Amino acid sequence: MSSSSTVPPVKPPMRDALVTAAFRLFLERGYEQTTVDDIVALAGVGRRSFFRYFPSKEDVVFPDHEGCLADMTAFLAASGPECEPVARVCDAARLVLRMYAENPTFSVQRYRLTKRVPGLRAYELSVVWRYERALAEYLRDRYAGRPDGTLRADVVAAAVVAAHNNALRSWLRSDGEGDAAATVDHALGYVRTAFGGPAAGPAADGAPAALFGGPVEHPDDVVVLVSRRDAPLWRVVQEIETAFGRA
Repeated sequence: MSSSSTVPPVKPPMRDALVTAAFRLFLERGYEQTTVDDIVALAGVGRRSFFRYFPSKEDVVFPDHEGCLADMTAFLAASGPECEPVARVCDAARLVLRMYAENPTFSVQRYRLTKRVPGLRAYELSVVWRYERALAEYLRDRYAGRPDGTLRADVVAAAVVAAHNNALRSWLRSDGEGDAAATVDHALGYVRTAFGGPAAGPAADGAPAALFGGPVEHPDDVVVLVSRRDAPLWRVVQEIETAFGRA
């Protein structure tokens, strides 16, 4: 006579259980109407367990950003001098995309919730600012000693974040349908073309013609600057100086 044993279901980690419970209540009751006590009651844990993982109710909406920011910082810190700076920060931004794309359903739910709650939008802006600062600090180090190095670092970092977020939100508005990576690559291609080396891979597809001078790889190269007809003269002069500085 054979006997069989039933394997008990594996419980999700407590952190994941809290996030799942929180979003279930946010969707059923609304964010403002849900308390921490409600969340821990549904998750079957105590308040101390909640605050062990999340400093506030806002943090449970963005449970993965701290880890992603740490990954981005480590990725940039591991960059060697051979890495083209703009390409490197574009690759760093793709780490954020990967985080969102790993769980499209959760990402879309969070996007919708954040749009409805002003406090969460403010929180999200602070998170985005921290990503931008991480990119800018890396670029400042790479551009140290160059004319307008700090300005260039801050502008490029802001452009990378703007391009990434524009494409990411477009994907989220489509309920997570389509190829998020291709959408973000296309947007980052604009940044690569304007500020860095030639766009490679998917980012090159559909990328615009260079508005500003690209990098000069050999000192004997001819520098050709292509600019919009309505570009202000100061911008044209600045880009000519930058191109010759790279040369």
